[in-house]
This record gives sequence, structure tokens and C-alpha cells, in this order.
Amino acid sequence: MSIYDYEQAFGALDKTGASMRKAIQRWFAMYYDSTVSETADPCQRIPYTVVNKLVKSVFGEYKAAANTPFGEYLLAELDRNKHLAMQYALVGGACYIKPCPVAGRMVFSLVPRNNVLIFGRDGSGRPTDIGLVEKSVEGSYYYTLLERRTVDGAGYLTITNKLYRSKDSRNLGAEVPLKNVPAYANFAQWYKFPKPVGSIGLTEMKVPVLNCVDGSYDGVSVYAAAEGIIRNIDWNEAQMNGEFSRGESRIIASKDLLDGQLGLKDHLFVGLDEDPERVGITVFSPQLREQSYLARKQEYLRNVESILGLKRGMLSDSNIEDRTATEISASAAEYALTVIEFQRMWQNALEETVALCQVLAELYGFPVQDPGPISIDWGNGSLYDQEKTWTDYVQMVDKGLIRPEIALAWRFGLAGESEESIRHRLMPQKQ
Repeated sequence: MSIYDYEQAFGALDKTGASMRKAIQRWFAMYYDSTVSETADPCQRIPYTVVNKLVKSVFGEYKAAANTPFGEYLLAELDRNKHLAMQYALVGGACYIKPCPVAGRMVFSLVPRNNVLIFGRDGSGRPTDIGLVEKSVEGSYYYTLLERRTVDGAGYLTITNKLYRSKDSRNLGAEVPLKNVPAYANFAQWYKFPKPVGSIGLTEMKVPVLNCVDGSYDGVSVYAAAEGIIRNIDWNEAQMNGEFSRGESRIIASKDLLDGQLGLKDHLFVGLDEDPERVGITVFSPQLREQSYLARKQEYLRNVESILGLKRGMLSDSNIEDRTATEISASAAEYALTVIEFQRMWQNALEETVALCQVLAELYGFPVQDPGPISIDWGNGSLYDQEKTWTDYVQMVDKGLIRPEIALAWRFGLAGESEESIRHRLMPQKQ
């Protein structure tokens, strides 16, 4: 029997509301959309531009370090995934980081929100029952792996896997054994961890913005609130293109001149079925309204910047209008706060993932290792002045407010080391 619906295959109802499901699909469609029509031209790729610029700002000077080999290894693996994880989260509202044991090591896969079904949440909104969808192609068949993760009240995690095969990508088809796809051959159909995990075994990285679609716990795209304006920008582009296309000079000629031996081309000449003695040939060249469309586009772009908390001029032309120093400073400060929010989102996800990996490593039978404390440095750029912070630390040491070891631990990224070790390594011995 062929299965056409994920909920039917999982045997559970997705708690995500109908409006949120449509919104999630719409956000991904907007990000990838490049189709030009008579009513929309997404050539400016606003969703892509917003996400790309934010990700670059977040990780522009990012550096993370650990004090143990296991911690360094986990950070190196996560570092390879950080940009894509942030992009998935900003587009779909959330991204799920999945630790996977491979050949005695821990690697990570990323699950975007449009491949996730939420079947249950706890009182704080954290998922307790979740379905993951993974598609692949083997030979002439389409395969869909459905993985369900459920954690009970005692923290025990249960994982079930189902594989479906179809000749048509539009439906799941019939259930088949997992061994039909070599990559899934070692997967268990059902497995319950012998010790509590305390979660679904995934890290949910969710955009820290209140849901503006249905008010639920689901995260929303970074450009969700600006959907309407982005569509207006695409519409404005299509209007401007049409204005220029229709504004090409035309020569209006009698129909018989086009049909006769002169060989006039329709691209330049427009024929009218009138008396040639009365119509003849007329050149028509309308005045184009370029400035009106450009002014409207700039206003739309500035509105997007205001709604999303971006710096003025990030999308628009900041020189179109004179701005006061206060307005420019306020825009830069708001953008700094926006970036800091996403930096904290990644830092929380990073720390949660490292802690989860320590639990899973033991349950998977890996040698028990402590990742140790993780230190994160966001750099010394426009968002964070490292030298000023160091000056503040030195002043506090001079005033006797903190011990020198604390300042040195911050300066050299030694948060996990003891004060005795810091004194021995960095501080000169008193005679």
C-alpha cells in the first residue's frame, strides 16, 4: 500500500499549525526563488542577501577553543557546520543539530525545519516527540527515511526508523526493509537507550524572535515579518522591467507595409490595419518613469532594514537621503544588537551540543571523555572592542576589584585552568 502523507506514515499528528506549515514552505521557497513572472521579479534576492550578510557578521571574527582533545575535536566538527546551521535557522526559523556516531567518532548532520515534524513539546516548548525526514535516490527508486525520536518523562530516548520506497517522488510509496539502502543497513528499526538522555538527542537552534505567524513555540524566519515588503520589492522590479520593455521606441506603420515586400520586423514596427494614406509611419517614444520606481524601491529596502534590525544602507543606498548622526548611530547600534542575538543563539546551541555529545558518547560505548569548558571569542571588530574590555580588566585589577589571574584567563582564553596554573604559566615569579 502506497503512503502519501508523513503523518500517516509516522502514525501521529504534527502539532505545527497549518499557517506555520505554509509559512515554513514559503520561507524556503522565497530563499530559493529566482523565477521571473509578469507580476514579480526576485532578482534582488532579498532573503538570500539578508541571511548571507547576517551569517558573515555573526562569524566574522569568531573563534572557539577547548582544553581537552575531545573538546577540540567536537569544536572542529561543529566549526565545519556552523555557517550552514545558521543559514538553515535564519531561513526556516530553526535548525536541528544531530550528533551521529560514525566509526567510533561523533559527527554532525543538520536537519532544516522543513524536514521536521513536531509531535509533542514539554511545558517550556522543547520538543519531546519529533519526526525527521531524509530523502535519497538509489537506482530508479526514491527512498524516504522517517526517523522518530521520543523522550519520556524519565528522560529515556526511543528512536524508530522506517524506510519507504517509491517510483514517484510525489509520494512515499510502500515500506521496505532498511537494508535496501546501504547507508541505513545498520540502523535499528526500534531502539531505546539504556540510560536517560534527558532530551530527543538533538540540539534545537531556534531564531530568538517571538513567533509572528501564530504565536506558537515554533521559530520564525529572520525575514518573516518583512515578507510583504519583500513581495512589494519583487513586484516593483517587475513593474520597472515592464516600464522599460513597453517604453522602447515603436514605429507605428500600416499593416500592409509589414505584410508587403519591405520586410519590416515586428520587434520594432507595430502594424495597424488602417488606411495607409491616413496612418503612414509614426514614431512613438514614451517618457520613462525610472526615478519614481527607484525611489519606491529604496523606500521598500529601508523598511526591510528597519523591520529586521539591519544597519541603514545594508540593503538600501544610505546616501539617497541625508541622515543625522543620531539616526546613523541608532541604526548601527540596533544592527549590533541583532547580530549579538544570533551570536548568543549559536553559543547556546554549541554549549548544549557539546554537553549532549558527552552523554551520547558514553551511551554509544565510546571512551568516556570530558570535553572541558568551552571558550568563545567573537573578535575585536565593530561589535566588540576587545582592547577596551582588556583595559577595563586592567583597571579592575589595579583597583583591587578582581585578581590578576581572572584577567589573564580572559585575555589568553584559559577559562578552564586553575589560578595556580595561570600563575605558573604567565605571571612572573616574585623575588
